[in-house]
Amino acid sequence: MTQPQTSITAPELDADGLLARQAILDEKMSVVGYALLDRSGRAPGPARDADFLMHALSLASSTAVADKLTLFLRCSHETLASPHLELVSPERLVLEIALPPAVEAERIAAVAAQLKAARDKGFRLAFDHQALAPAWASWLAHASFVRLDLERLPAGVIEPVLKHVARLAMKNLKVIASGVETREQHASATALGVRLFQGQWFARPVLVRNQPVRAQHANILQLIHLLRNDGELEQIEEVLKRDPLLSLNLLRLVNAASNGLRHEVTSFRQATMLLGLQKLTRWAALMLAASGEGGSPALARIAATRGRLAELLVGERLDEKERDQAFVVGIFSLLDAITGQPLEAVLETVKLPGPVNDALLHRSGPFAPYLDLIEACESADEESFARAALVLGLSNHDVNMAHLQALAWAENMLS
Repeated sequence: MTQPQTSITAPELDADGLLARQAILDEKMSVVGYALLDRSGRAPGPARDADFLMHALSLASSTAVADKLTLFLRCSHETLASPHLELVSPERLVLEIALPPAVEAERIAAVAAQLKAARDKGFRLAFDHQALAPAWASWLAHASFVRLDLERLPAGVIEPVLKHVARLAMKNLKVIASGVETREQHASATALGVRLFQGQWFARPVLVRNQPVRAQHANILQLIHLLRNDGELEQIEEVLKRDPLLSLNLLRLVNAASNGLRHEVTSFRQATMLLGLQKLTRWAALMLAASGEGGSPALARIAATRGRLAELLVGERLDEKERDQAFVVGIFSLLDAITGQPLEAVLETVKLPGPVNDALLHRSGPFAPYLDLIEACESADEESFARAALVLGLSNHDVNMAHLQALAWAENMLS
């Protein structure tokens, strides 16, 4: 396997800009949308917004994403006059308008008219908590969302701010708590009535010490172990037979993929032979991602996106077997969060190739730089995001297209 570059020698960032994302979750911990983040390092303004809007259009063109999820796109108020907005279907797009440092009252009134026009076209608008100040009342009147950044607001301020929002009596105004880093922050915001959340905590593990891996996880891990290590077909069948839910999902998958057959597939041996060991391994990894420990359905989306993104980023640099390993690295990078167990303990139950273990446990080996970039795609850290892309010598266009395809693929697979 050829090692990727480990020093920053790639060209400067190109005009495409780099696209990052963070999931927005509801009170059921389901993904309802994505905040798209521009990591190009370019100054805010209509030109940058136009480029970024094109990336949003690429993602919104995916039926799997556009039909189910809302995309939050941060832009400057000047973008409201951009002809690019005429290309966008507004139903699933929220324009998050950044407040300028200072604007004359006359200009505030003029922009308020543009905000109204955008809202009349069907666009929903969002602002951060600074728009709650009296000076921005004419802008806030057109808002559908207001964002409370828990990283910037002291804890004692959150409740008074939410009471102020309630006093505004704006029926359609929803609050998003962003910067959620801990369980305590999430619980506190929920208790105060917040129902939309964004932050890194949702992909972090909550470890349960001195508790074995639960039965469903153990069965899937054993299945993956057998598949990756040439286990006997009888052994694979035995694992499937003792997990009814796993078996049902497998038969559904095979019958959906083989609808041209005269008869339905009803035996595990048939299903295994038809699907093939490679596809069965990928399916098992997805089933593991979707079986989180009483936790967030968002984990399945994030893990599936990571797996597909790793595979796409590796691309033609590595062979098919190594691309499959990259897929496993991406999905298994959230294994501790999914199972509630330390990653080392979980990986002891399944024999994985050395490079996969190196990336997951030691952040070393050929897959480690890809894992860094995948995680940076979910990060608010612009510097680490740019560095991770440049280390691999990938163009911004390559990263963005892979990212958009991975999001759409994950939605298709888990719908």
